[in-house]
Amino acid sequence: MLVSTLSFDPTRAPLDPSAPDLAAGFEHWHADTRSLVLDELTAFLRQIRVAELGAAGVDEVLAQYALGGKCLRSTFMYLGWLCAAEPGPAALRAAASLELLHAFALLQDDVMDDAVLRRGSDAAHLRLSARHRARPGSAPGFGTSAATLLGDMCLVWAEQMLRESGVGSGALARLWPRYDAMRIELAVGQFADLGNDARDNPTLDTVLGIARAKSGNYTVRRPLELGAALAGSTESTLKALGHYGTRIGEAFQLRDDLLGIFGAASITGKPQDSDLGQRKATSVVVAALEMADATTRRELSELLNGPELDAAAISRCRTLIALSGAPERIEAMIADRVRDALQAWPASPLGRDQRAALEQMALLCTARQR
Repeated sequence: MLVSTLSFDPTRAPLDPSAPDLAAGFEHWHADTRSLVLDELTAFLRQIRVAELGAAGVDEVLAQYALGGKCLRSTFMYLGWLCAAEPGPAALRAAASLELLHAFALLQDDVMDDAVLRRGSDAAHLRLSARHRARPGSAPGFGTSAATLLGDMCLVWAEQMLRESGVGSGALARLWPRYDAMRIELAVGQFADLGNDARDNPTLDTVLGIARAKSGNYTVRRPLELGAALAGSTESTLKALGHYGTRIGEAFQLRDDLLGIFGAASITGKPQDSDLGQRKATSVVVAALEMADATTRRELSELLNGPELDAAAISRCRTLIALSGAPERIEAMIADRVRDALQAWPASPLGRDQRAALEQMALLCTARQR
């Protein structure tokens, strides 16, 4: 199997991440990497015989959650490896395992949020429940229990795939402490998110801290560091990737918060009213409550604290948030973080190919429509 390599012109000077040929080269590399990651995942799932688990529809749900995404986390992990080592199938296989960890996180998140959609289709607990209802004597809550168990299996399979990737034991020994820390950080962020309610008036710093632990670090910084550690990277490279990962991870979550309120379901794969309907204290909502004039703030607070948020109330909330100027503030915060992440490169030990890929990944993660 061919292994994806970076295909940028290393002689470009100065580096222009918006140049058409560079963007085209990145798109080819990213598509190739995603395709190879999905091939590895498909082979692993075939090996563990998911279809033989005995629960109808489990294989389809797992394909939706493990094979239906953009493979951001696995791409970042593999890119972390490429910042310190040559391409290799074992490294790619190790990176692909993060998609199973992500499937676990998504399954868990959808159960806790009682989500309706995931990636444009019914959420796992709804699909599994519908399959089971057709059978006599169906137990209430089957779908929730089945989705929770499938998430648990994905957590185990992720570590199994990583352990059996073919990467040497010495490299894995460098990775395990970071891997364990990432999983705990994800759970702590998820735990904090359980009580994340706009009606409690949290500060923007508090909300950003939760988002950083639950999503931002887990999407960008930690995967990059895992790949670099696996490759035996120097501390200076790890430091550069850590700074980039923190800032781009924050920008990623800020963009996600904007899409959660103003993005179409065709983009997010989730209902447009999901964040507002659940009264989540996202960065956009908290910024709106901080920035709005007294009249707008009072009306928005009354709606969020009301007994029910129907479609009309959610639409009005969206209007009030836009009037507050919060979307523009969040856009500025995204731009600041991307700029800060990319300005660190002159002092970093990374090569031009690696920097080009990281710059393009930053643009991909923080685009208005992604």
